[in-house]
Amino acid sequence: MTYLEMVNDVLVRVREDTVGTVNGVGSTEYGKLIGKLVNDTKRQVEDAWNWDALATEIALTTTGGTSGYVVTGSGVRHKDATVNDVTNNVQLRNAPIQWIINQKDMSASTNAQPAYYAWNGNNGTDSKITLWPTPNAAYNINIRLYVPQTALSGDADVLAIPSDAVIFGTYARALAERGEDGGLSSSDAYAVFLGMLGDQIAIESSRNVENSVWTTC
Repeated sequence: MTYLEMVNDVLVRVREDTVGTVNGVGSTEYGKLIGKLVNDTKRQVEDAWNWDALATEIALTTTGGTSGYVVTGSGVRHKDATVNDVTNNVQLRNAPIQWIINQKDMSASTNAQPAYYAWNGNNGTDSKITLWPTPNAAYNINIRLYVPQTALSGDADVLAIPSDAVIFGTYARALAERGEDGGLSSSDAYAVFLGMLGDQIAIESSRNVENSVWTTC
């Protein structure tokens, strides 16, 4: 569903005129507000679950003698990373960044095949990762993680995650912002949103066997 379609869906629910554009020439102040609320709700829904549509794989090639890298395309709100050394067919283990810093500062170990990783801040756009031991050569690293979609801005921008939950969450926010107007109360609308969000999560979780099969560790 496009950004404009979602904004107009919410405008109809609060009994306002639809718009031909969210932010372009001819937009309305209220339409722009609903657009902001759409993005607020989008962020909440994205944070609530590891949606399949947000799964991203990023390839990184190490350089001998360099332990820190910017993971281009990761953003700063990613979740649940799996880091694999494709060259050696092994999975790197997550470690506290302070532990890795301590190893680098106080260990006499020479550069070697990396076995651990830690997230170490960002450059304002994408997250940075630090590997240990510091790579001694070029290794192909594959990073799988869930990266939220950038904020919607263009009328034709298409939402990646389920749209129903975002629409009802935006509707609840719109009611709370304007006060009661004879329709659903904002608390009732928010309850509908939470129920719909739970349903969407249940539907998506049923697609993945790892969410229902338990094994001992």
